[in-house]
Amino acid sequence: MIGIYCMVSMLDECLWFAEQLRLHCRLLVTGGPLPTCDPEPFLEAFDVVVRGEGEQTMQELLRAQEEASELESIAGIVYRTDADWPAKGKLIYTPDREFAKELDRIPFPARALLPNESYIRYAKKKYGYSITTLMSTRGCPFRCEFCSNVVFGGSYRERSPQNVVDEIEAALGLGYDRISFADDVFTMKKGRVIGICQEIRRRGLHFNWECLGRVDALDYALAREMKEAGCTRIYFGIESGSNQILELMNKKITTDEALRAVNDAHRAGLQVGAFFILCYPGDTDDTVLQTIHFATALPLDYLGLSMPYPLPGTDLYKRIKDRITRDWHPDDSPFGSHVLIFNADFSEAKMWFGIMKGHAQFAIKRKMGKLAPLLLNLFEKPTDAIFRLMR
Repeated sequence: MIGIYCMVSMLDECLWFAEQLRLHCRLLVTGGPLPTCDPEPFLEAFDVVVRGEGEQTMQELLRAQEEASELESIAGIVYRTDADWPAKGKLIYTPDREFAKELDRIPFPARALLPNESYIRYAKKKYGYSITTLMSTRGCPFRCEFCSNVVFGGSYRERSPQNVVDEIEAALGLGYDRISFADDVFTMKKGRVIGICQEIRRRGLHFNWECLGRVDALDYALAREMKEAGCTRIYFGIESGSNQILELMNKKITTDEALRAVNDAHRAGLQVGAFFILCYPGDTDDTVLQTIHFATALPLDYLGLSMPYPLPGTDLYKRIKDRITRDWHPDDSPFGSHVLIFNADFSEAKMWFGIMKGHAQFAIKRKMGKLAPLLLNLFEKPTDAIFRLMR
């Protein structure tokens, strides 16, 4: 029995692996965001789709295989009744599985079974340090229009600080230098974050770590606490420099909050990264340029700019699904990794020009020192004009 995780950007590889493995296992299973919200197409290549969280579901699938029992009693799956794959049998959706309530009871990932030495060697060669991920919470209670949260369904659940730091120690014991918290919003609750920081210091652990945070869930005092516990970097999903577009995105933040949080994190000594979406459905030339100007004016160490993606299962997908023209395949785009998949108010070329313009302004600000204000002024006005002239 083999399980393969899938999201939109992994679809081609996921289906390729399934094809290669078809004759080498008894049961092919897939799960993750894309199979959860659109399971039926995956049953052309897989025997079972797991919807939502998969730990308990996978255990029950294994038990059913061992006992040669039926699958209908297993919550949270989709399958066809015909045993002779790939015959087209009746599609069966079992009831949704409830979310795990006590995350501390879930065993840690079996990292010892992974080729850790290879991972560590590769990372040190590429980055100068090795890093592994860890999730201290599951889900996010917010409902950003563009965000896919189908696996955790908008829930928010926490692990205890002791349990989190136990896993940190286990990962560091395998030779990793750093931890990247993969929580949707690591800083959601200040008291919990402080508890983790205090537990790290109480155990005398010295390592660097990074996380994702919301701008309305971080202040200077918390940033200093995190810094003292080894945090070196925090990323914020700010997404727009226009309050009008932030409201359309249902971000529940303002540009003033974003400016304050970035400044607080920067003042506390953290490296700060931020992500922005350019040419979002509803954006105008004015709001896109406003976002680029806002993003490049912040004291950031990393800037991520992307075009919008209406992911299945999101409210953005529901809003513009009639305008989607193709699947996400980066090889189809002359511009590389970013691909315009819907009929937008901005052309793909114009979106890419905006992305490159933003990165160029960010680079000028960071690398040109005292000349930066002059060079930015010389660069920004003509490129603003070019952007407005493009379709």
